[in-house]
Amino acid sequence: MSDINAEVHKAFEIIQNGGIILYPTDTVWGIGCDATNAEAVKKIYALKQREETKSMIVLMNGDKMMYNVFKDIPETAWQILDLSEKPTTLILDNPRNVAANIIAEDKTLGVRIVKEPFCFKLMERMKKPLVSTSANISGQPTPKSFKEISPEIIKGVDYVVNLQRDKICDKPSTIIKLSLDNQVKIIRK
Repeated sequence: MSDINAEVHKAFEIIQNGGIILYPTDTVWGIGCDATNAEAVKKIYALKQREETKSMIVLMNGDKMMYNVFKDIPETAWQILDLSEKPTTLILDNPRNVAANIIAEDKTLGVRIVKEPFCFKLMERMKKPLVSTSANISGQPTPKSFKEISPEIIKGVDYVVNLQRDKICDKPSTIIKLSLDNQVKIIRK
């Protein structure tokens, strides 16, 4: 098993240079890049053969990063995050300081605060949020484990993180949309 700090270092180098990585998250394996780098984000859309109108989730490592991206965060958001027992993605209004091409047409962005050690440490190094989208070609099933990821995806990224290759995850995160006027909508349980 590779050392987590060494993997964080390798992934960080790739991301610094505008590359994209394949990595384990707190849920399924993800394809990621620097969420502030529009060119890197484009590479992920191209690899997934996904329309740029479909936004992607962004991972963050805490409150400070959240406030850097969202000026106004509804109180409900913090309550949901405190109470949720499993990984929860919140879709919030009016993100800023991220690449324009990951923001949805309705000016929202899906975010998840992660405690997973690799992602957490990587974002500590980056000091920026990390794009996270499932490791599949758009329209194909989400791989539940590293073994299920298609060779096309593995060849298409700049670096594959050598951690948790045996992990099986059959559940993506819960997704909840929260608007500034406090409307709450469950998108994926």
